[in-house]
Amino acid sequence: MKQLWKQRWAQAGSLAGCIAALVAGCAAPPAPPKVPAPGEPAPEAGPAATAPAVAPPVARHSNASNPRAYRADAASHLYGLNQDRIWKGRLPPLLYAIGVLQVEVDGRGQVRNLNWMRAPKHAPEVIAEIERTVRAAAPFPAPARMGKVVYTDTWLWHKSGQFQLDTLTEGQD
Repeated sequence: MKQLWKQRWAQAGSLAGCIAALVAGCAAPPAPPKVPAPGEPAPEAGPAATAPAVAPPVARHSNASNPRAYRADAASHLYGLNQDRIWKGRLPPLLYAIGVLQVEVDGRGQVRNLNWMRAPKHAPEVIAEIERTVRAAAPFPAPARMGKVVYTDTWLWHKSGQFQLDTLTEGQD
């Protein structure tokens, strides 16, 4: 009988340890920062309130061995950065602008030159927006196997400002 009581006490001690660990894991989350009421001065920001330094994004690498293969990597990169601007589904039969742009990308993925093969001259705002979009997308995937690359893609531009690239187009009605 004495042995049975020793076992029960040992089990109770283990159970108490488990419960204590469980309760410790259920601590309340830290209180959210106090938002000042209108007209109330903002709290002083101490050294702990400074934002941590964020490392610049590292560009991916492209293993494409020719400009045509690189074009797919570049188009995917542009789509990833402009998801809300990509026309979903098939494009309508009449588009506002179509432009053919040649892009030179160096070995680090930086845009070195833009050259219009066929510019939509009736829509200078589209020309400017496409150039801004391409430059803002740098760095592109670094063309690891080619060192640098000059690729060409066709921009299919809807009057809403949404677009598709010919490389990844879903077609047109």
